[in-house]
Amino acid sequence: MCGIVGYIGKEQAAPILLDGLKKLEYRGYDSAGIALLNAGDIDIVKAKGRLKVLYEMTDGGKAVKGTCGIGHTRWATHGEPSENNAHPHCNDEKTIAAVHNGIIENYAELKEKLIKRGYKFYSQTDTEVATKLVDYYYKKYGDPLRAISEFALRVRGSYALAVIYKDFPETVFAIRKDSPMIIGVAGGAAYLASDVPAILKYTKSVYYVDNLQIARLERGGVTFFNLDREEVEKEIVKITWDAEAAEKGGFEHFMLKEIHEQPKVVKDTVNYIYQNGNLGFSEVGLSDKDFKKINGLIIVGCGSAYHVGLVMQYVTEDLARVPVRVELASEFRYRNPVVNGELVIAISQSGETADTLAAVRAAKEAGLKTLAIVNVVGSSIAREADYVFYTKAGPEISVATTKAYSAQLVAGYTFALKLAKIRKTIEDNEYSKLLKELSALPEKLELLLSQKEQIQKFAAKTMDKKDVFFIGRGVDYAVSVEGSLKLKEISYIHSEAYAAGELKHGTISLIENGTLVFGVLTQKKLAEKTLSNLVETASRGALIAAVASEGITLPEKGLDFVLRIPETDERFAASLAVIPLQFFAYYLSVLRGNDVDKPRNLAKSVTVE
Repeated sequence: MCGIVGYIGKEQAAPILLDGLKKLEYRGYDSAGIALLNAGDIDIVKAKGRLKVLYEMTDGGKAVKGTCGIGHTRWATHGEPSENNAHPHCNDEKTIAAVHNGIIENYAELKEKLIKRGYKFYSQTDTEVATKLVDYYYKKYGDPLRAISEFALRVRGSYALAVIYKDFPETVFAIRKDSPMIIGVAGGAAYLASDVPAILKYTKSVYYVDNLQIARLERGGVTFFNLDREEVEKEIVKITWDAEAAEKGGFEHFMLKEIHEQPKVVKDTVNYIYQNGNLGFSEVGLSDKDFKKINGLIIVGCGSAYHVGLVMQYVTEDLARVPVRVELASEFRYRNPVVNGELVIAISQSGETADTLAAVRAAKEAGLKTLAIVNVVGSSIAREADYVFYTKAGPEISVATTKAYSAQLVAGYTFALKLAKIRKTIEDNEYSKLLKELSALPEKLELLLSQKEQIQKFAAKTMDKKDVFFIGRGVDYAVSVEGSLKLKEISYIHSEAYAAGELKHGTISLIENGTLVFGVLTQKKLAEKTLSNLVETASRGALIAAVASEGITLPEKGLDFVLRIPETDERFAASLAVIPLQFFAYYLSVLRGNDVDKPRNLAKSVTVE
């Protein structure tokens, strides 16, 4: 949510800031603004709406002078989307300006105290409170670092805060807590951002700012401090993917590009673990002894990551015969769960998901070991977990996840297989067979991509639907939940997913003439029962569609649309069955004229509660 950029160097800053903000549009926003240190003053330009409004106001940044500045895209939390509530915010004298991601939980209390000290407020935001709190301590102590450390000692909540001072015209100061921030240095310039794509064009060498760490950016250099304002050393991290990976590459939308990248990311993620004919988790930090200690799993995640956990539950329990429970991270963190030494697996694309990060911390407080399955090197969850499995999805720009979901699925498969091998719950020949099936998935995914035109035609016939249901059993139910979420996210059509056997327990009353019902059928032992449920809905006027494995026997009549997926081991079928559902959601969204990559009200990285 929201995006931050900062720059100090020799070039005009505003075009660089706007370029960085454009790279962060996928995070979701409703207003934008920049602040520049210019000839002893701070110039601020803000606008409600899309970034193009700010571009037009500033002639692409050319109209705003200065070589040091900060920028922000805001996703409304405190206060409606408006120019007043947009960032950057400033003090009364306009000698300090700041941008902020996150939520200051005690902002009302702090605001009241500042009002008593003579401060006035023009916005409804917690960020203006944060800015004026920094201003208060700067005026009190005359030290920009101390002002920021005093701010950190008095606020509760999450934040990534970047500040510029009129008195320090070639410096950007920053601090973070539970909200991502990276800093890059190259060519006599320093860059700050909330995510890598914003600065990848300029540098691949970045620092990941730690919690409660202050950074001082100057031309070509950065210095880090703890809250006592003592210098600390940090290691630089090299980004392994290039700027082109974050571009559309000729596709109409990022989502379509990322759907087509799934064969590659699945292959790369499997190869990360599968080497020399075996699965090795040394890169993850897990030894065979660690696997032997596992007596159960708790999987936590949000949204699509939670859905990966549902698939992983079926696969792991079936293969490794250990108890697995899947929890919404936003619920796990607030419960007092009964635990018994389980390994907690936290799944997150960004590695910054606020609820999942909090769940990791809750698990560690309970004395449990944690494994992160994340896509971003150096992210908060990766740094705090005991073990880290880095998926190889590369940058995912579209808000609706596709390739990151697929990479997480195969990461889960490899973990389940390794655990089964260590626990000796499968024979060696079965283990070898499943490894071959894993290696064959990318080629089968490629075959599925060639069927997109069939799905596009079906989407055109059903674009007027107001209600869609997805049903399945076992792994197929887990796929149905993800398919339903994709449809809701980007088409804005009401959609629900149900375990097929639950239809008759109330839900079937919602089926009426023309309702679209998707059945997912990849599990041979369960397919006949799910087909019976589909027939039940057809008899009530529903339009029936099915995604089915080649080996599933289907009736010659009664199904309005069928898309076949290649045969694979049933435990891995989710990787194939989800592709048609991704395409279906994508084409419906396009046909309805929606902004596919930036759906309304949603953000890519949910870094606040």
